[in-house]
Amino acid sequence: MRILCTNDDGIHAPGLKILEKIARAFSDDVWVIAPENEQSGASRALTLTAPIRVREAGEKRFAITGTPTDCVLLGVEHLIEGAKPDLVLSGVNRGQNIAEDVTFSGTIAGAMQGMQFGIPAIALSQARGFRGEEAAIPWETAEAFGAGIVGQLLKHGWPKDVLMNVNFPDLPPDQVKEVEMTTQGRRDQHIIYADKRQDLRGNSYFWLGFRGQLSSPPRGTDLRAIYEGRISVTPLHIDLTHMQTIHDLKGVLGGAPPKME
Repeated sequence: MRILCTNDDGIHAPGLKILEKIARAFSDDVWVIAPENEQSGASRALTLTAPIRVREAGEKRFAITGTPTDCVLLGVEHLIEGAKPDLVLSGVNRGQNIAEDVTFSGTIAGAMQGMQFGIPAIALSQARGFRGEEAAIPWETAEAFGAGIVGQLLKHGWPKDVLMNVNFPDLPPDQVKEVEMTTQGRRDQHIIYADKRQDLRGNSYFWLGFRGQLSSPPRGTDLRAIYEGRISVTPLHIDLTHMQTIHDLKGVLGGAPPKME
């Protein structure tokens, strides 16, 4: 099995080292192609207005001056010698990727680009911040359970137009008791904010951040699973169409284009 590992936290991120360990539980043919610098929040961005540079960082290891999507694209089409990968793993992200986070996430985007190539793809993220900002990130949890989760997913398989989104709770391994198949949740509070600051010359600038507010999600969602200390596994796909609205509006916007009355 040939495995491509990527992330959005950058080539030197601690989560990427754990991802490599997970990958090597299944194969010695592991390729690491990750951003040179952190690309958190890049979503599915492509680098279209600047050249993309590639730095060889070791055997089967490359750093890219671009996004996670760029990394997978260049990896599959140019950098990986011979056959294309059999699996794309993206992560292990520093922080959860649940609910609406998945639309911002470069970690999800790396897996999504693999899925677009027809390659099975899994995104993995380690939740943080639920035990207080001062608590160390429990990377050992992703390391302890990552290979087992990936192995079960590979054994069973999943549709080609789906990627698997795995989130590990902010708990040490001995406190994690369950895995749950979940749906993508939605927070009932807006947690992203812009903090206005001032530099030493008196000019204003903004720093985006997240409020540490918990929502009240229903059971069965990725949010609830992570809040309650379970590993969340969510199948995601790229089709964002809302079918009920299509059904509701077919009688209004079907047929000849309307004219202003």
